[in-house]
Amino acid sequence: MFVAALSFAYFANALSGSYMKSTITQLERRFDIPSYLIGIIDGSFEMGNLLVIAFVSYFGAKFHRPKIIAIGCILMSFGTFLIAMPHFIIGRYKIETSVRWSVNSTNNLSPCPASSESTRTVTFTPGDARWVGAWWLGYLIAGTITLMSAVPFWFLPKSLPMPVDKHDTSCTPEHTRFIKDSPTMEHKFRPEEPANFHQMAKKFVPTLRSLLGNPVYITFLCVTIIQFNSLIGMVTYKPKYIEQHYGQSTSKANFVMGMINIPAVALGIFSGGVVMKKFKLGIMGAAKFAFGTSLLGYFLSLFFFAMGCENTNVAGITVSYTGVEGLSYQEQSLFSDCNLGCLCSRREWDPVCGENGITYVSPCLAGCTASSGSGRNMVFDNCRCVALVDTQPSNLTATLGQCPRRDSCDKIFPYFLALSVLSSFIISLGGTPGFMLLVRCIKPELKSLALGIYMLATRTLAGIPAPIYFGAIIDTTCLKWGNKMCGGRGACRIYNTSAYRIVYLGLTLGLRTVSFLLCISGFALLKRHIKREEKNAQTNGSGELESLRKEENSSIDCEQFIPALDCNSDRESHL
Repeated sequence: MFVAALSFAYFANALSGSYMKSTITQLERRFDIPSYLIGIIDGSFEMGNLLVIAFVSYFGAKFHRPKIIAIGCILMSFGTFLIAMPHFIIGRYKIETSVRWSVNSTNNLSPCPASSESTRTVTFTPGDARWVGAWWLGYLIAGTITLMSAVPFWFLPKSLPMPVDKHDTSCTPEHTRFIKDSPTMEHKFRPEEPANFHQMAKKFVPTLRSLLGNPVYITFLCVTIIQFNSLIGMVTYKPKYIEQHYGQSTSKANFVMGMINIPAVALGIFSGGVVMKKFKLGIMGAAKFAFGTSLLGYFLSLFFFAMGCENTNVAGITVSYTGVEGLSYQEQSLFSDCNLGCLCSRREWDPVCGENGITYVSPCLAGCTASSGSGRNMVFDNCRCVALVDTQPSNLTATLGQCPRRDSCDKIFPYFLALSVLSSFIISLGGTPGFMLLVRCIKPELKSLALGIYMLATRTLAGIPAPIYFGAIIDTTCLKWGNKMCGGRGACRIYNTSAYRIVYLGLTLGLRTVSFLLCISGFALLKRHIKREEKNAQTNGSGELESLRKEENSSIDCEQFIPALDCNSDRESHL
């Protein structure tokens, strides 16, 4: 029952965390904020963990752990509900638009105003850079599920009970509360274990010093932190990368991540554990396997650089009004002779697709002077700027939304998905062996603290900063920023696709390159560590075994352990 309840709690936890990453572009558009600020919001999840993680990892085993987990689930559900609250507080979502009511007509919309006129919100599609869905609904669902996951833990005991008729009066009350033959008893109840909170606190600093003096652990921690920076930054902005680079909708990008990538990662982690068990990999074998799979995944990821799409043709930004390619970050380039007759604003992003295949920032900047139809079927007519590229102009029309990407980009996307699944699976193969390497290179009495420091360090030095600086670097590739309704710069409307690909993939793989360099020194330290442990086992093995037997004599009698223990196998399991 505990495993079932904990699995459900993990599911609720993962649901809230992954849903946050899936709504990144929605939050950017809804609140008109840049990517680096979204990174701060995403990283704040880890900031909350920092408040309690060290305390729980060291002292949590002494208290009622199921109830502590229940309290954590309740707090997380409350935080998830809070994320959705702005939707109910700040009112309806309003978009920027350059389309205005005509002064002389109540039925027509004027894309080319001759004077200041009232604006109107025009219907737009999910593919538009301003589209925002019901982002808040998922947080309400995730919060409810997380709250439900707390219920079972309130009814679980502090420890596993044992039938009364099997209680041994010679054992302590702590022993009788646990089921017999528990393989973890030998380390749970040692005679020298501190009896109160004050003594445990006094022992914390020496224990921490002993842990941080392990060079293998420190090297592993540094490698993991760097690789987690790469992983978290990549995963956080991968749906956004798919949207911006391959022109996919938000829903499709998240569907791809959830239905294809995540199962591949789960299968990889499970398969890695099967391989480790089948081939009985030792500590060095696990290290080599984890390094080999990570390196192979790294080389496969290099092919992502070749799976690029060209920038969308946007007049005045990626191409000139005559169709000549060339990037421009100057707002003045949005104006041309074909649209000077209108009082066009350069602030709005209200894209239309000309019949010549070029996107224009707004109907006004396309030189359109009339419109027909309504809603998604609205068509803008007499667009003078379209004639500059269209050698055989007909009606000079433009439709709502950006022009679709070229067919070549659509053909590349399936190959991107296939390579993404393959590389994710291969890299995940090393997940279980890598974690076992962490566990085996630590003394048994330090493992709980080692895992706590491991989680603390990865959250502090990877979970918090990675989304922030990844987002800040991605912001540097923006070509056209939106504007907030109350003034100031809003969310990015269009990126330099090539630059986005280079900085996103380059930063991801660059961090992993640094981690591989650290692995070289890690292997040397690990080899030295194994030789030292083998030497100690040969010289002190019999004495350590006798000491361990005396120390745990009462536990062996009460728990009916097998009296004959093999020193070498016991030491190997500790490693």
